[in-house]
Amino acid sequence: MSVDIKFCGAAGVVTGSCYLLTVPGGKFLIDCGMFQGTKTVRALNYGDFGFKPEELSFVLLTHAHIDHSGLLPKLYKNGFTGKIYTTEATKDLLEYMLPDSAAIQEMEVRRLNRRNAQRGLAEITPIYTHEDAEGCLAQIETVKRDGWLDFPLGVKGRFWNAGHILGSASIELTLPGENGKGVHILFSGDIGPDNKMFQPAPESPHDIDYLVVESTYGGRKREDSSIDARRKRLRQEILDAIAARGNILIPAFAVERTQELLLDIDWLTENNQIPELPVFIDSPLASKVTGVFEKHRLELEDLSGSQGPFKGRNIHYVKDTEESKGLNRIKSGAIIMAGSGMCDAGHIRHHLKNNLWNAGCTVLFVGYQAEGTLGKFIQSGQKKVRIDGEEIDVRARIRSIETYSAHADQGELVAWVGARLPVRKNIFLTHGTNESRQAMGRQLEKTGVFAASILKPSIDERFRLDAAEGFALQLETDHPRITSEEMMSSDWHNDYARFVLDLAQFLRGMVDSESRRALLADLMRHIRPKNGRP
Repeated sequence: MSVDIKFCGAAGVVTGSCYLLTVPGGKFLIDCGMFQGTKTVRALNYGDFGFKPEELSFVLLTHAHIDHSGLLPKLYKNGFTGKIYTTEATKDLLEYMLPDSAAIQEMEVRRLNRRNAQRGLAEITPIYTHEDAEGCLAQIETVKRDGWLDFPLGVKGRFWNAGHILGSASIELTLPGENGKGVHILFSGDIGPDNKMFQPAPESPHDIDYLVVESTYGGRKREDSSIDARRKRLRQEILDAIAARGNILIPAFAVERTQELLLDIDWLTENNQIPELPVFIDSPLASKVTGVFEKHRLELEDLSGSQGPFKGRNIHYVKDTEESKGLNRIKSGAIIMAGSGMCDAGHIRHHLKNNLWNAGCTVLFVGYQAEGTLGKFIQSGQKKVRIDGEEIDVRARIRSIETYSAHADQGELVAWVGARLPVRKNIFLTHGTNESRQAMGRQLEKTGVFAASILKPSIDERFRLDAAEGFALQLETDHPRITSEEMMSSDWHNDYARFVLDLAQFLRGMVDSESRRALLADLMRHIRPKNGRP
């Protein structure tokens, strides 16, 4: 039997990282992440995996971000009984992240089921529950990043520092193939930038058969991302926001982004670059994750001269819902960090509802915003948005700092790939949009990489990996769960929300009630069939 790979996620899209490997004797996964973005993309989280969980022998996990780990509890729920191998720091993060993700699933489903009951629609069930998350955590076994390890099915592997977040790894594997010929493959995971706070520069081997590499920012070149340059930019944004006389809302990812911001704000304050402002961390998960960073403090860079950037006297960890609501009374001069980073869940939505309409408020984005998310709509300049069914005017100052990204940009990714050469067979570009993959592919070609060796798989595509001569062979693909077009663009849910906002604004601008009623009647004639039923 040969070695096959199936791209079950993060193919033509940035989220849902999941790769199915079939080797003589069985199957295993690299990552099992949640899809984020439009409702059409997120619907994949509720459907079939594209494989049978009970047939898997084990899982190797690159890092804790939910788009790489978030469907592990569903895997457990659906019959997976093997081990999940990852680093100790990743396990420590998941101890909080997976139960938090389950709580979000359960809360969202309760809210949706209340609305469904009012509409006469059937109830739905969460993707997984807290019990599923706890069961999944019991399957995790930690590994070290300092040598070769033996896994089931005759698979050998090494975990390398990826420089992305605490505990992140690239995974090098030798896979048993036909006639005793092994296949040597490297999965990049997510690669950190050159000037990543806390993390040393990424490492991994060269001279391999196959490379599966992320391309999140494969089409983007960032501005100067040094720590000094980033702090200078953050300082200016904070000073401008103070001058605007409003609060500063930061939709922040709980893992590493919140901690980086705390360190920078602490440094700016201690060095009299900004006034001492109250900083509220309104994310239960971020509060817990910060404790994990304290636990692994000796593994992190940039903390040697700091006396406690996560515990400053101006830093307040919001303890409960009532305290979160109490932040509404603060009208200016506060920094409020809340999850989620893309504004699709969590406490940040509450704060956006109460601040977006205020021209003095500043919303500062410091992370990637996936297509179709509320964060993307706000960041792209929409003047009105809907949050929990309410129409909100966007009058706040909308600002972005890209240099906090935990992903390498185009130049850094191309340089990282160059250091892995020779790659004797194929380079698979994953975890990026089609646009970013095309751009990264062109840059790799300019460095001398053979164009035919660069592949850009679509979701559910399968390839045969051969240790002998020749490139990977594309196999017949089962019906894909979603098309590239559906993954890459806004969906009808986004179109509907935009239509409702535009219609409401148009109706308000009409001269009288009769004109409004006439327009609505005309619309209904176009959408209601002749039998009168919608």
